[in-house]
Amino acid sequence: MKSYATGEVRNIVILGHSGCGKTTVTESALYYSGATKRFGKVSDGNTTSDYDPEEIRRGVSIQTTVIPVEWMDTKINFIDTPGYFDFVGEVKSALAAADAALIVVSGKSGPEVGTEKAWDFCESVSMPRMIFVNQMDDENADFNRTLGQMRKKFGKAVAPFQIPLRDDKGKFIGFINCIERYARVIQDSKDGKILVDAEVPEIMTGEVESLRNMLIESAAESDDELLEKYFNEETLTEEEIYKGLHEGILNGSVAPVLCGAVTLGYGIKVLMTSIVKYIPASNACISSVDCEDAKTGDIIELPMDSNGHLAALVFKTISDPYVGRLNYFKVFSGTLKKDMTIYNVQKDTEERIAHVYISRGKDLIEVDSVHAGDIGALSKLSNTSTNDTIAEKSFPVKLETIQFPKPVHAMAITPKGKGDEDKISAALTKLKEEDPTILVEVNPETKQTIVTGLGEQHLDILLSELKTKFKIEAELSDPIIPYREMIKSKVEVRGKYKKQSGGHGQYGDVLMTFEPLGDLSKQYEFEEKIFGGSVPKQYFPAVEKGLQECIQSGVLAGYPVVGLKATLIDGSYHPVDSSEMAFKMATSMAFKEGLTRAKPTILEPIAHVEVLAPEKYMGDIMGDINKRRGRILKMNPEGKNMRISAEVPLSEMHKYCTNLRSMTQSRGEYTYSFERYDEAPADVQASVIEKAKNAKGKDA
Repeated sequence: MKSYATGEVRNIVILGHSGCGKTTVTESALYYSGATKRFGKVSDGNTTSDYDPEEIRRGVSIQTTVIPVEWMDTKINFIDTPGYFDFVGEVKSALAAADAALIVVSGKSGPEVGTEKAWDFCESVSMPRMIFVNQMDDENADFNRTLGQMRKKFGKAVAPFQIPLRDDKGKFIGFINCIERYARVIQDSKDGKILVDAEVPEIMTGEVESLRNMLIESAAESDDELLEKYFNEETLTEEEIYKGLHEGILNGSVAPVLCGAVTLGYGIKVLMTSIVKYIPASNACISSVDCEDAKTGDIIELPMDSNGHLAALVFKTISDPYVGRLNYFKVFSGTLKKDMTIYNVQKDTEERIAHVYISRGKDLIEVDSVHAGDIGALSKLSNTSTNDTIAEKSFPVKLETIQFPKPVHAMAITPKGKGDEDKISAALTKLKEEDPTILVEVNPETKQTIVTGLGEQHLDILLSELKTKFKIEAELSDPIIPYREMIKSKVEVRGKYKKQSGGHGQYGDVLMTFEPLGDLSKQYEFEEKIFGGSVPKQYFPAVEKGLQECIQSGVLAGYPVVGLKATLIDGSYHPVDSSEMAFKMATSMAFKEGLTRAKPTILEPIAHVEVLAPEKYMGDIMGDINKRRGRILKMNPEGKNMRISAEVPLSEMHKYCTNLRSMTQSRGEYTYSFERYDEAPADVQASVIEKAKNAKGKDA
């Protein structure tokens, strides 16, 4: 594949609900552009885009894949994305590399939640978009219904450039170009079924004219000169219509709608032609990019020009145990050539690259260079990862990084095989490099390795990746909730440790008060008020050390104690038998007796939760939060959604991600963070204490 100039590239991210045919669009484009001689099928597990073993096994996309296609002297980089919401991080990566979007919609299912999210993604970054209504060959497909639903959801920007053509029995046989008023009909030939030009059926001329007038109005509204001509009731030429529509697509006021059936190859050539014709080139969609001067911190503007300073963003990293590390990048300025030395601005490292590739699924095609606006891949860069900027050492700049969604579904992960602890740690690190929406941390209190993702399926895929890529079998379990213990009253208690066993004995005696500190953010506060030397000063550190050891395990369920004030007020010692160990033991005895008498209680962690969802689901969401013993703090409108702020016990947040999606048909999302500790209700305390006793009994 040759290197394409900046104006000859279209970077198109394919978005849509799972099952609408996104991957098949790329497969059809590859086949009908002549890039491949085999039309792969998702059901057969042989598509170019879905090459990962997990994708083949499950029959769905789980990662972003770049599929370049050459068409009409133009390179179209199709960026195939997953439709499942657990993999929205992959979509965010793809959006960072794309200039425009192709939203694929099922003609039989109509616009679904994934379609709405795709539209919202485009709106959030002001990205030009085109809509392709797929599966028109299905007997249940209804273009007019789908179009009506989209216009109701997304407004008048949805503009049908084509409408389907059906025969007397309702079978899909082609489509009609509404602008140029001609039909394309499917016919049999010696090479199979092909599309040929035909006249628009007379019965459909009225509908075509109505839609054409709507497109003319949209075109006129995109250009002041055309609008004036339109208001003066002058006829717009086809060239003027296309000019206006082109401007409308660029500013987002027009979203062309095409239709077809890509499994049969119907409409894919027209789609690629329309992308080249209507979607502006990379340097027109993004004429320049703002970046930060790494030396001064100033914001500078770099034009998307192949002759400018190099600035490329790594938007995806793959860590494969066999292939090694592979970095996908988009060049925003300059040209990246093989055998050049690149500078990683974030890591402050230089690396020489021997090869530059264009990726097509898992296949790497070596090229001499990648120009501004194009997408490429680099292998074997030891220090480069997602969100790093590749630049020149003499002109270091930082590009804006991708903002990935915060992971919310946490589970404890444990290897099944003995001795796999170190191996799983290294494997998880590599998978985290590949997917920034995975968080891995070891809880210092519970000693559990906690892995957090975007949903149950996300973590299920992670387990499968560990098994297939790294030969490590692991299992997930609920994380241990880090409860705390505290006391609610003040007590005075004596602890005396006395032991005689021949020779020197052991003697320590302390009189202490234990009381609530009033500040749960502190674990303890120690004070001594000894008068007359009843306990020598050299034993004060031993008393405090004994206290430090004791507060790690409370008297109710063995959880750490917080908010405790301990005061040493009196005691006694033996000039021969007293020792630091004896005073530590005496402190431990005082602690256990004192806390038992001081009204101990269990504290539970409380999470601050932010839920964002459409208003119609507010009743269900608030009812569910109440069932989880949560407390609603406030509700505020945010765009077309409502934001609920609440406080919910952390123990009640397990698998909330799945429940929220079920309640909101996957339209709701949330984040949470630790807020504070509160006293748990009596029934919760009883349950926690009972579980602790059972666990202790098993260990014994």
